Amino acid sequence: MVSSPSAAAPSRRQIAITPASIILVCVSALLAIGLAVLYSASSRAVGGPTSYLYKQLIFLALAIGGGWVMARADLEQLRKFTWIIGAVAMVALLLVLIPHIGIKVNGGRRWLGLGGVRLQVSEFAKLAMMFCLSHYLAVNQNKLHDFVKGFVMPCALLGGFTLLILAEPDYGTAFLCAMVGVLLLLLAGGRLRFLLPSVALAVTAFAVLVLHNPNRMRRIMAFMDVEGNRTEAGYQPWQAMLGFAAGGIDGVGLGNGRQQQAFLPEAHTDYIFAILGEEMGLIFTLLVVGLFVTIFIAGLRHVRRAPNLFQFLVVTG
Repeated sequence: MVSSPSAAAPSRRQIAITPASIILVCVSALLAIGLAVLYSASSRAVGGPTSYLYKQLIFLALAIGGGWVMARADLEQLRKFTWIIGAVAMVALLLVLIPHIGIKVNGGRRWLGLGGVRLQVSEFAKLAMMFCLSHYLAVNQNKLHDFVKGFVMPCALLGGFTLLILAEPDYGTAFLCAMVGVLLLLLAGGRLRFLLPSVALAVTAFAVLVLHNPNRMRRIMAFMDVEGNRTEAGYQPWQAMLGFAAGGIDGVGLGNGRQQQAFLPEAHTDYIFAILGEEMGLIFTLLVVGLFVTIFIAGLRHVRRAPNLFQFLVVTG
């Protein structure tokens, strides 16, 4: 009896599909789509579309290098520098608020200039806050039932970062930091009888703060009625909606969109997704959303492998 070629051939080595590999594939796909749409969206930018593309490629190279280093970093070794990381972030947040040091753009003082590069400090500070809070909660896991050590101290740590970011002002990032901090407290085992009243009080205070800020209120009302405010505060969301509508299912084609032709301000930054919707259509729009959802689900599966509470909270945050 002659054996079949498939039976005689050596078994192929199976490729393990892990949450980390899924995340890597999804991020790579988002990068490819993002670079293509950025090139199109910045067609009318000063210096031409390649100026932003080259700058993005430089940051991409730095990010890949940083990602490679962090993928091989020992979180337990980094943990030894937790409070140094937190202190540096706090000092940077204070420097941003000082005139002639912090860079003010569109009413917000959120950036520090290093040579020709601007760094938005809150982007690094929210990671430092997460790192510090995770470390504190892991060290004091058995004391979270105590009002001072299990509630007052972590809230003071969280509040220090949040209030400094709020002072820039950056309401969105401050709100995000507060919500992530509360989530970490809850997952670590914080008492609900402490958390629920404080969350209610913080949300109320935040709402009052927004109500007394005409600029924020105008933006919220414009969001609630985009069409009614399409010539004023709702101009950008309205133009973005027109871009999605014009794209339809298949899109008008990469580089053929009209919204970046002076209709949609900041097309290459805040409203890049609208450009994607117009030029690449509903299919790619849903693909991008699907990639982010896949990253989130894979991340939840990956976090289950965390060896201790500290690493679980860091990854979750």
